[in-house]
Amino acid sequence: MANTNWGNVYKKLGARPLINAQGNQTVRGGSTPSAAVRKAMSEADASYVEMEELLEKTGQFIAGRLGVEDAYITAGCYTALVLASATVMTGNDPEKMAQLPDTTGLKDEIVFQKMQHYTYDRAFTIPGSKLIYVGDDDGCTAEALEAAINENTAAIAYLIQAEHENGVSLADATEIARSHNLPLIADAAAQIYPLDYFQRNAQSADLVCFGGKYFNAPHSTGFVCGRKDMIEAVRQHGFIGPRPVGRGMKVDRQEIIGLVTAIDIWLSTDHDKRLKEQDARYEALEHELANVDGVSCEVHYPERSHTLSNLHINIDAAITGKDAAEITQALDDGTPRIKVNAQGKEAIVINAYTLNAGEEYIIANALRHILGS
Repeated sequence: MANTNWGNVYKKLGARPLINAQGNQTVRGGSTPSAAVRKAMSEADASYVEMEELLEKTGQFIAGRLGVEDAYITAGCYTALVLASATVMTGNDPEKMAQLPDTTGLKDEIVFQKMQHYTYDRAFTIPGSKLIYVGDDDGCTAEALEAAINENTAAIAYLIQAEHENGVSLADATEIARSHNLPLIADAAAQIYPLDYFQRNAQSADLVCFGGKYFNAPHSTGFVCGRKDMIEAVRQHGFIGPRPVGRGMKVDRQEIIGLVTAIDIWLSTDHDKRLKEQDARYEALEHELANVDGVSCEVHYPERSHTLSNLHINIDAAITGKDAAEITQALDDGTPRIKVNAQGKEAIVINAYTLNAGEEYIIANALRHILGS
């Protein structure tokens, strides 16, 4: 790699480029749009466009692909959640829209199961709304969720996760919301595979929010989809509305084109073929490490993960002289810099979804060097 231009655009600024074997993490740069997505974005450079019309037409395109009433492209999933939260307080009332973040006289409480609390649920509060936690860290009952609803409740929020649901299920939460004539906002950021699961999630609530980086759209994109009347209000809160909450949450025309291109590709991709190609890279990495004492490899298949699979490199520190955490740090300190996930001190986890072609061999070489093999 020393004889290539790899990472020079970062190096000249004093930043260290890295090989990303951790997946679509914002702190690692998010995503790498495909050549087809970059081509479409480049074509968008050739002319200007009325952004209101572009957002409307691209929303209709996404809605048609996912079987929902409408959609709106945003500056990531977080922005989608912010705009959705503004919408449930104001509806399509322009005076209420202009009032935010002052919520005086508005229904401004969003009910949320405490067991679903996560780093980014603050998004629900950005436009002035209040997040009302229900239950505890271990669970929540339908009765408790319903009892938290009062005259100030604007919506119920829900975090959709791939793993088994505890507490109140999405279906039950939706039923409770509808029985009280309330909307439900769902955060489904990375819940995009399998494809039928993606579509079910998109159709599951009044406003459902996704992150574009997971299907290789530009990192700073996402979208919200759902009921047409509510998406229209989201649109008014967006960055080109009359007095928008989301003015600082702009999306470039190039990024908008990139997202619709990426989602079209994602929904048309042969993911079984993608899995085979990805696992072949793990096989190559395992072959390269076959003669390293104290190291063994095992492919894991997480449920409903858009990355499909990952490779666990098990480390026997008694033999290697270094545990997984020490090896992970050495990879980070090395040249090139390599980011992997560590599972305690016993295993290194490689995610090939964000690797460039051939980088599995670079990782194997670095591991052999660190372990003196």
